[in-house]
Amino acid sequence: MRIMVLFFLFLALSASKLQAQIEEDKIAHFGLGIFTGAAGAFVASEITDRNRFWTVTGSIAGSLMAGLAKEALDRRNGFAWDNADVGATVLGGVTVGITIELVAKKEGKRYRRKNRNMSSNQDNTAAAEFLLLDAENNLDRSVISLPDE
Repeated sequence: MRIMVLFFLFLALSASKLQAQIEEDKIAHFGLGIFTGAAGAFVASEITDRNRFWTVTGSIAGSLMAGLAKEALDRRNGFAWDNADVGATVLGGVTVGITIELVAKKEGKRYRRKNRNMSSNQDNTAAAEFLLLDAENNLDRSVISLPDE
């Protein structure tokens, strides 16, 4: 359902005349932000074991670094620094980060905590059963090793 809502929202915005008022340079920066934001989200997701907060943060950080690097290169090549270009790049990263947050399956650390507790209880039960079997085995050995009088 969420994907359909996002699709229709994207379709409505792409068909509107708002796009005609935005410079093509800003659209390119937005696209770069989406690409680098997705890469940053992937890296952060892998490093933090799918923690959703850090995935979105990685998306924003990746796009911010790309935007700053692009403007630094523009400045070095004799063009003026444009904060709006950096903003468009970061907006692309924010957009992909929020989209990942809305669409991704709830498998992050916040959502696996309940399952992790269940598996640790199962591990504790298995450990207790092992100790009981070990104790019974030791008792049987002690019974066998008792000297006859």
